[in-house]
Amino acid sequence: MAEPRPTVRLGLKAEWISAARQGSNRLSPLTVKAMTAADPISAPQAATDTAEGVLGRRHRALTLGIVSVVSLIAFEASAVNTAMPVAARALDGIGLYAFAFSAFFTASLFAMALSGEWCDRAGPLIPLFTGIAAFGTGLVGAGAAQEMWMFVAARGMQGIGSGLVIVALYVVVGRAYPERLRPAVIASFSAAWVVPVIVGPLVAGTVTERLGWRWVFLAIPVLILLPLAVMLPALRALPPGRNTGAMDRRRILLALGVAAGAGLLQYAGQDLRPLSLLPAAAGLALLVPCVRRLLPARTFLAGRGLPSVVLLRGLAQGSFLAAETFVPLMLVTERGLSATLAGLSLTGGGLTWALGSFTLSRARLEPYRERLMSLGMAVQALAVAVVPLVLIDAVPVWLVAVCWLLVGYGMGLTISSVGVLTLRLSRPGEEGTNASSLQVSDALGSVVLVGLAGVLFALAGGSSSAAAHDTAAPAGAFVAVFVLSAGAALAGAYVATRLRPRG
Repeated sequence: MAEPRPTVRLGLKAEWISAARQGSNRLSPLTVKAMTAADPISAPQAATDTAEGVLGRRHRALTLGIVSVVSLIAFEASAVNTAMPVAARALDGIGLYAFAFSAFFTASLFAMALSGEWCDRAGPLIPLFTGIAAFGTGLVGAGAAQEMWMFVAARGMQGIGSGLVIVALYVVVGRAYPERLRPAVIASFSAAWVVPVIVGPLVAGTVTERLGWRWVFLAIPVLILLPLAVMLPALRALPPGRNTGAMDRRRILLALGVAAGAGLLQYAGQDLRPLSLLPAAAGLALLVPCVRRLLPARTFLAGRGLPSVVLLRGLAQGSFLAAETFVPLMLVTERGLSATLAGLSLTGGGLTWALGSFTLSRARLEPYRERLMSLGMAVQALAVAVVPLVLIDAVPVWLVAVCWLLVGYGMGLTISSVGVLTLRLSRPGEEGTNASSLQVSDALGSVVLVGLAGVLFALAGGSSSAAAHDTAAPAGAFVAVFVLSAGAALAGAYVATRLRPRG
């Protein structure tokens, strides 16, 4: 049989690529037959890749494993807030309460950059399993802690594990799934948070009351074993890292500088005495130059393409967390709601977040992705700006729940999409580095904007009065926080107009 002409091969390949980009689930029988005749080795696999979805035979085990791991991490994140006050009191460590959170975030900042370098050179398998082992070790350490400093150290170990895992999962998506399936997989990351966010606090509260706070931490490591076993065969089949050189030590040291600087800023933000200016200045001296070199060039100038994608992630996440942190406090101290009802007012946002992620996983909306992301951030800014209206007694408190549905949907449109765009704009062998930059921006945006919100709240006189539940904080303290959050979201709406590279 004569060798098919190159033009035939190219034409058939172009039709297959076109079908994949349009989200088509099948090729015509004539096309498959012609592809098989032109290339009997690779054509059947290409046809299968085009026909299968994320739960098809080839990807099912990996998809279910990824969703399970993210769900367990999400459950721990949502449950820990419920168990933490009880744990701190039991360990006589209220004074170190905030450090149990800051230890997690600062350690994860370092681990994210390390994971990116590691994945690009060795593939995602070893960093992923190392991260899960570190996360499980931290959970066991927290559950077994006899002193608060031991608990804080265990939380830092959890942060290392979380940072390694989340970057490795993005690299897995980039290497194991064709481009047409990546939006659906990354959208599943958001969907995996829905059930944990809803049931996590309730389950954690029940476990804490019936069995003790330690079991909130000790039970999760056992549950991780099953999804690991399900994922392992697919992970072993992934190609090794494309970069064969040694890890970039300079980048790892920069990440260490960012983590140390963020830790010093968080420490200073918890103590507004004049002496706290010293660790704040040291933190800025470390953080600013290190983060500028760690993230893509022109990130803070909203350079077109990848720099704006990375910047948008930090603005979106920081804006969301800055507002979410103060909503329950406002509803409890200003409107007299119970802690349970105040928390439930935010629950709907988890559902609409997943809905927003699903919206942009649809192939027919791909040409409008960037515009919808900008719209999502604008909707988030408007909804957050409306929230402090409940400080007026005549405004019903259910307005917060309605606003949070909009905030969640805006975040869903944005967060999963920045992951998709990061993988799309990454050159081969740089998926890990760029995914780590994305996660560093996420964590850094959270640290900076939540910390700044806390400072504004304290300066407006909110911290001392809100600490006592019988005294309302000044309304201006809450308004300052929500104005900051809305402003960051509005800045994100502008940055979202610069996601497409020139040309």
